[in-house]
Amino acid sequence: MAGLRGMARRLTWGLADQAVSSMTNFAVGVFVARELGVTAFGIFSLAWVTYGVVINVSRGLATDPLVVRFSGVREATWRAAVGRSAGTAFAVGLAFGVVSLFVGMAIGGMLGSAFVALGIILPMLLTQDAWRFAFFAAGLGKRAFLNDVVWGIALVPAMFLAAEQGSVVAFLLAWGLTAGVAAIYGCVQTGTLPRWSGVSSWLRDNRDLGPRYLVENVSNSGSSQIRMYGLGAIAGVASVGTVRGAELLMGPFLAVLMGLSFVAVPEAARVLRRDARRLPLFCVILGGGQAAGTLLWGLSLLVFLNDRLGTMVLGSVWYTASLLIVPATLGVTNASFITGAGAGLRALGNARRSMRCQLISSAAYVTGGLGGAFLGGAVGSAWGVAAATAFGAIVYWHQLFAGLRAHRPAEVTITEPDVHESRDESRTT
Repeated sequence: MAGLRGMARRLTWGLADQAVSSMTNFAVGVFVARELGVTAFGIFSLAWVTYGVVINVSRGLATDPLVVRFSGVREATWRAAVGRSAGTAFAVGLAFGVVSLFVGMAIGGMLGSAFVALGIILPMLLTQDAWRFAFFAAGLGKRAFLNDVVWGIALVPAMFLAAEQGSVVAFLLAWGLTAGVAAIYGCVQTGTLPRWSGVSSWLRDNRDLGPRYLVENVSNSGSSQIRMYGLGAIAGVASVGTVRGAELLMGPFLAVLMGLSFVAVPEAARVLRRDARRLPLFCVILGGGQAAGTLLWGLSLLVFLNDRLGTMVLGSVWYTASLLIVPATLGVTNASFITGAGAGLRALGNARRSMRCQLISSAAYVTGGLGGAFLGGAVGSAWGVAAATAFGAIVYWHQLFAGLRAHRPAEVTITEPDVHESRDESRTT
């Protein structure tokens, strides 16, 4: 019962944090869509999905190994690992930021300016993301929640200042610079600074996990970027804005789905340590709960959101994005089951199997998304992605059960005291 109460407390803070993250991302997307229109919003969306690729590089190398290996360990061990992990995340942001700057200057125009702005803000975005992973690894979800609240509060005046400029660059800078505020607050919360001198040792110590998680994460976000770029080439940049508009309509569950690894993987690791036989049930409940919520949300959009309300939310983007509600809902529902099985594979530390699943699923995603774009533009792409995610869910669950059969029971008996579970969650630095 004590273990269940601890899990419930951590999941509650995780859901609260994801609610803040969801609302923030949704509000930013809606505000930018209304201010910029479909074409400029499409350019903003291309920068957004590029950030999605880079943040998954950071997670693969820096924070995914932290969650797998340092969830619920002694505080001193956790703190030392967090400094090196955050330093690695900052280094990834700095490296890709320089690349983005040069690419943006080479492209020129509105799109090039957007990538220049992205290059400036990447280190701040990735460092803030690293602190969130660190808190959830330690079972300190309340601190992640507070960090995202600080970011959300800072975003409010920044978005209005950006609206006065009315450009893609202004909105990107407002989004990223406020993430820097939250990143600095994360240093105060942890009492730790990113240790850039520990980057090489972190990569060396986690070379069995990091490269595979890197491939896995990049194939995931990269497939989304390829789909967006391909859709823009096949059906026009406006179609990219249409797809992004549909994602905003599914925003609360997409954000939870994308960020649930903050809570899901550490909790799956704890379940595995206590009793490996309970891991499949945990994964079923995790994926099934998300899927049920997604279906209810999609149904609510179809029933309650009419043209008047839709244009209030998305402006002119609504008229095309509304055609994608059904396939987008099915795609997120299928992806919920992928998240459930994926958390189990990460908890097992079976990077080989999880990488294989992600590569297969990503190939199906790109094939379905671009094949559908050729046949039916943005709507066809959405249906192609729905079919691809259904196939991906089957692959993930097959590999999860195969991984459990191959897992050695002796590995789950090795535990360390979870001092963070017993710590008063209400105490913050």
